[in-house]
Amino acid sequence: MRGMIRGALLALLLLSLTRGAMAWEIVDPWPAPETVQGVREEQVTFLSTDPFTPADIRTAPQRSVGARLFLPAHVPDGRRTPAVVMLHGSAGLIADRAKYGPQLAAMGVAVLLVETYDSRADLGTGFIERVLNITETMFVADAYAGLRFLAAQPGIDPTRVVLTGFSYGGMATEYAMYAQMAEALAPEGLRFAGHVAYYAPCIARFTDSRTTGAPLLMLYGAEDELIRPDRCAQVAADLRAGGSAVEIISYPGAVHQWDGGMPRRLIGRQLAGCRFRVAPDGSVRDERTWLPMSGPFLRKIILGLCTSGPPYPIGRDDAVRAKSNRDFGRFLGRVFAASTR
Repeated sequence: MRGMIRGALLALLLLSLTRGAMAWEIVDPWPAPETVQGVREEQVTFLSTDPFTPADIRTAPQRSVGARLFLPAHVPDGRRTPAVVMLHGSAGLIADRAKYGPQLAAMGVAVLLVETYDSRADLGTGFIERVLNITETMFVADAYAGLRFLAAQPGIDPTRVVLTGFSYGGMATEYAMYAQMAEALAPEGLRFAGHVAYYAPCIARFTDSRTTGAPLLMLYGAEDELIRPDRCAQVAADLRAGGSAVEIISYPGAVHQWDGGMPRRLIGRQLAGCRFRVAPDGSVRDERTWLPMSGPFLRKIILGLCTSGPPYPIGRDDAVRAKSNRDFGRFLGRVFAASTR
């Protein structure tokens, strides 16, 4: 009997210590943004670079990049919080996307919302200018620069940082998984513990499929016209072959940008048919014409050839947002817990 009591007391002690060590807890449902209190928000800057393609990484000029940093209200002394780096889509940092910051921070997770577009206003302010001049590789450069910034903060655990991107930023989130990108942008060895891509068009494939080994959660709507499931399956197979676990979740009835604030409507041009190939030397080519994407002019030609009409639907869906919150939260919980073992 005494042995059983001792065992029970030891189990309670271990549980208490484990809970004390975890300054974060992902709950379901997530806290409503309007109820969140005590979260600290700061505007920060850090140095990144402006590589047009992966081939330009080592020679790209520096760039000061802004970001919004959300920090939990309370972190136990001596503890370091996990974090999420977020990359916006081609619409920029929309208001509803910023809600992720206080929601996650309220659950003990720091969030760095990177302002890739606003930090490069000299390269473009309109939609077309930005898409032509501010490339996916610049987003990836900002992601690793953001990771480096977080690693320098005493309250952040650099081994538990997950990169998350939306649409255009989701494409960059997947690119950041490849070893050739990580080795070029973070030669000191910093790596993301996981990657989450929200409704990211599966456009580019890397000839060298080696990854950092971090897992990927790919989320998209079954009715999203920017997503070709067969192409995403190919990209997922590449990433698995390269060393990463990949989970794909498709939400029935959902279209693009279900977590936005606007009702369903039609916008833009279709780019689901675009197909790029990234070589081991970092050069990018269109798979159909084999034109090199070596600058804004050729990028404009390539995108002009592979995009088409009609407009595609996007729109808010609160039920899907609740589901994706749950799936995102479960992924974060697994990754953060695994990184502490």
